[in-house]
Amino acid sequence: MTDPAPGSRRPRLRTWAREMPRQVRFLAIGAGSGIASWFALIALVLSVAPLVTLPLLPRTARGVRRLAAFERRRTGAFLGTPIPPPAREDAGADADVAAVLTSPGTRRDIGWLTLQATLGTLTGLVGVGAPAGVVQNVAIAVLWPVVPGAGTTLDVPVDSWGGAGLALATAAGYGVFGLLLVPPLARWYARIAAVRLAPPKTSLVARLAEVTATRAAALEAHGTELRRIERDLHDGTQNRIVAVVMHLGMVERALHRDPESALPMVLTARSAATEALAELREVVRSIYPPVLTDRGLSGAVAALVSNCAIDCTLEAGELPRAPAAVEAAAYFVVAEALTNAVKHSGARRIAVALHADGDLLTVQVTDDGRGGADEALGTGLVGIGRRVAAFDGTTRLTSPRGGPTVLRADIPLGV
Repeated sequence: MTDPAPGSRRPRLRTWAREMPRQVRFLAIGAGSGIASWFALIALVLSVAPLVTLPLLPRTARGVRRLAAFERRRTGAFLGTPIPPPAREDAGADADVAAVLTSPGTRRDIGWLTLQATLGTLTGLVGVGAPAGVVQNVAIAVLWPVVPGAGTTLDVPVDSWGGAGLALATAAGYGVFGLLLVPPLARWYARIAAVRLAPPKTSLVARLAEVTATRAAALEAHGTELRRIERDLHDGTQNRIVAVVMHLGMVERALHRDPESALPMVLTARSAATEALAELREVVRSIYPPVLTDRGLSGAVAALVSNCAIDCTLEAGELPRAPAAVEAAAYFVVAEALTNAVKHSGARRIAVALHADGDLLTVQVTDDGRGGADEALGTGLVGIGRRVAAFDGTTRLTSPRGGPTVLRADIPLGV
């Protein structure tokens, strides 16, 4: 058997030179994530052990999920295969403590945290230690005349050129150790982490069913929106334009018969055209409000709040610019919720809150009305739910008899 040609080795060397830094970086970040996992485990224990801290558990669980989501994206990018997220579970910052404690996702996250805190930290230290050992020993070998007696990583003092040679040999040993161990170690741990981070098969089936239902809801919402636009154009704008045409026909006949009587008809036709144009603008605004482009989501919602017939306040955090469809969905959620509150709640005060937390936009509308809101009553709540579900978001309505009514929508920003 002949040896591979020298030219065939070059692509392998280029691949190695490109992959080695990526593998070291993957393990190094994993070490930092492992240390963060230790803190997260301690926070979970401190949230559960003293009973007085139990209300903090949902927020702690949410932080754990963010860390897991970060590792899921990072590991999927390293392997070149995206890791699917688990199905949505009610374990947000305002979730019930019992729901978090009984959630299968919590047990799954604790298992992954334990793995990341132990094995992730150890593999990360190996990935960092090999190149760090090379750099440290080479630096000691070069600088020993300036800093005599400095010790190598093996704690051997270097105070002569012979000691410097030993330091260089130690650096070479670290380099060989890293070359032989880091690549397979990075691939091995990435595969193990991917298994722990991926949802179980039953969860994937549930997620597929959820995506299918969301797609059906999105199609239904889209069809409903198209029918609404068609109805508005047919029943409103089209009739007004027909009236303009009729008035212009009357003007034409009047010009032939009695030109002086045509002026009032022209004014009537102009008024009808103005009304048709105003109604057409309303239809266009209902598709995508121009105020979103001009002022962003916060400014657009502020305009809704200022025009509300009931005393209304707005609390808006720092919001990033999201895709236009997401901003439009959030805007219409607020608009429909305010309309419902004004028409049906009997409220004296409404509070609107907008917050972005990570990749999630939260819209909350609270009124102090009589409560008892029900999606089955056809007050626009079904449309809100479908609009949010089209973006894989969730809607939650709390409306006990006597109030208050709280409508909350969580919409992924998609950025």
